[in-house]
Amino acid sequence: MLRIMRPFMGECRARISLSATACMGERLTLRNQENGIRTIVLNDVRTRNALSLAMLESLREDLTFQCDSPDLRVIILAANGPVFCAGHDLKELRPECGRDFHVKVFKTCSEVIQLLSQLPVPIVAKVQGLATAAGCQLVASCDMALASETARFATPGLRVGLFCSTPGVALARSVPRKVALEMLLTGEPISADDALRHGLVSRVVPLEQLNSAVENVARRVCEASREVVSLEKRQPVWSGCSGTNGFPVRTM
Repeated sequence: MLRIMRPFMGECRARISLSATACMGERLTLRNQENGIRTIVLNDVRTRNALSLAMLESLREDLTFQCDSPDLRVIILAANGPVFCAGHDLKELRPECGRDFHVKVFKTCSEVIQLLSQLPVPIVAKVQGLATAAGCQLVASCDMALASETARFATPGLRVGLFCSTPGVALARSVPRKVALEMLLTGEPISADDALRHGLVSRVVPLEQLNSAVENVARRVCEASREVVSLEKRQPVWSGCSGTNGFPVRTM
């Protein structure tokens, strides 16, 4: 029998630790690997692929699974449904869930984001739709990001009385300071073309071409030496690279 010291806390954890998708027997993330390419798909369409604690833990498990195997050469991060990722599950951040639970959520999210740069293989985001708040942070933290023409990116925390402070760090490392601040202080989304112009994504293609474009990039990575690719990824020059610290920003 589960012992619950604080009833409201136990109820909150029991309710939010598993989404409707998980309760239906479906995994929150789907993992497949073939020919050196691992694809991880966010699979909680009902919550717009929100980064609940359960989702973060599932994503962490899929990212770290046999990550040192020489058979793994590149990871594609994708999502099911019209939304790539809606950021944190705000139902988990309500006061009744308690400070300890909130700390666990943010600590786990931080671990996942850091993993993206620490893993020895490149992480390629395949963004088919909207990426907001921590979802935008997820995209900004990947090594490469290919987006469909219909994708949008936003940090709308201010609109619900919150500030996207942690997503703002990753955002500011990807785009110029004024662009990051406009996104953070207005909450307005930017288009895929604007995201490309400012350096948040590396390529924009029509939605129907997104799968083939990402697969082509992944195959090209697989053609190179795993050791050399890993060495290049870990070069200090890429740490904190953005248009605010002397590195060039791609313009169109």
